[in-house]
Amino acid sequence: MSAHDDAEMFARLRTLWSEVDPVPAGLIDRMVAAVAADGLNREYALLTLVEGQLGAVRGEADALTLQFSDGTTSILLHVTTTASGRRRVDGWVDTGAAEVFLTQGEKTISTSPEETGRFAFDEVPPGLTRVRLTTAIGDETRTLATPQFEL
Repeated sequence: MSAHDDAEMFARLRTLWSEVDPVPAGLIDRMVAAVAADGLNREYALLTLVEGQLGAVRGEADALTLQFSDGTTSILLHVTTTASGRRRVDGWVDTGAAEVFLTQGEKTISTSPEETGRFAFDEVPPGLTRVRLTTAIGDETRTLATPQFEL
């Protein structure tokens, strides 16, 4: 068969399937809207990072944004340097997390996220850090641990 014959055969198959099983009305528009809205929760969380205060648009402050995912759970971390030289870690998790742990060496601190998935750690010293969270979906408990990263 030539390339022309293949193209003709695929055109007939496409016509057959469009008659037998047509694309549902509005599916394409719904899919475009779903893809466009996929990252809105994260964008909103970043835009509302500083509650009740105006954030500096430009400045000397260091900021770092990290995202980790295991395919079912994602965690977004935004790290800023405080006036004391320590770090503030603001985070968001996209599933119901029971507890979030921040570990540096032998020291571990924990917090429980809000209903929106937001959590924060204040005055964290710089250094190698790992974040771990536990989620409970039904009777199943899962753990997501990030690789170590430098604050």
